[in-house]
Amino acid sequence: MQKFLTLKKYHGLGNDYLVLDPNKNEIRMQERHIVRMCRRNIGVGADGILYGPLMEHGKIYVKIFNPDGSEAERSGNGVRIFAKYLLDEGYIKRKSFVLTTKAGDVTIEFLSEDGSRMRVNMGQARFAGAPLPRIKKRDGSLVTDEIVNEPLIFHDSLYNATCVSMGNPNCVIMMEEVNDKKAKALGPYVENAPYFPQRINMQLCHVIDKGHIQVEIYERGAGYTLASGTGACAAAAAAYRMGLTGADVRVEMPGGDLRVEIADDMTVYLTGEVEKIASIEVAENFFA
Repeated sequence: MQKFLTLKKYHGLGNDYLVLDPNKNEIRMQERHIVRMCRRNIGVGADGILYGPLMEHGKIYVKIFNPDGSEAERSGNGVRIFAKYLLDEGYIKRKSFVLTTKAGDVTIEFLSEDGSRMRVNMGQARFAGAPLPRIKKRDGSLVTDEIVNEPLIFHDSLYNATCVSMGNPNCVIMMEEVNDKKAKALGPYVENAPYFPQRINMQLCHVIDKGHIQVEIYERGAGYTLASGTGACAAAAAAYRMGLTGADVRVEMPGGDLRVEIADDMTVYLTGEVEKIASIEVAENFFA
């Protein structure tokens, strides 16, 4: 008899993930499985895979995988989606709990009864140190501290860039106008630039006013995406650090808006909604 794997699909502002629960499926995750499942023509289609919950020492872990099979340190939309899954499946019954990712812990607070809206403590935005690279300026000198509004060359053109860690590395470029065409054209060059040997996420950011920014995103290992939680946090933190916005910002992305609040110590809080799309059965021989 044909065997099936069960998956759940959710999205946050068009950023869609598949949840694969190892407690309900007998499969050892491999890179080729992730790549096949995420493909939109011959697979299920997704911006990534959330693998969990994994329980260890009283903590709840989730592994986050990009469509190319690489593991991401953190995802703002991913952790919110996974939190909703945990509530839906009865793993969590509390209003607030801690979820552990590769980059560390995040605290999640449900703001609605069904868990579709939540606020996440994403940790501190950092402008120096791991996982951010140490890069060289045009004069050959090494930037050993913050990379804030530094002129960097991508695809033979000069851009002022700010590098921000939200547990994962991000490169924010301020522009007078942003759109999907610019993000898709520039994204591969920023992601794979020699400055960033481990690759990097890119956000193109346009400041509309002190409380509103517009962002287009190209993600490491995923490509152009309609929305990103960590990308929204990184862009808002960069704009705030540069004095272009206040500490409470609406981040507008093609998939929708997120609210980002920044505390005095640069701790970033992300508020937004997620939605369940479907329960899916995948034939086990799909992975053969």
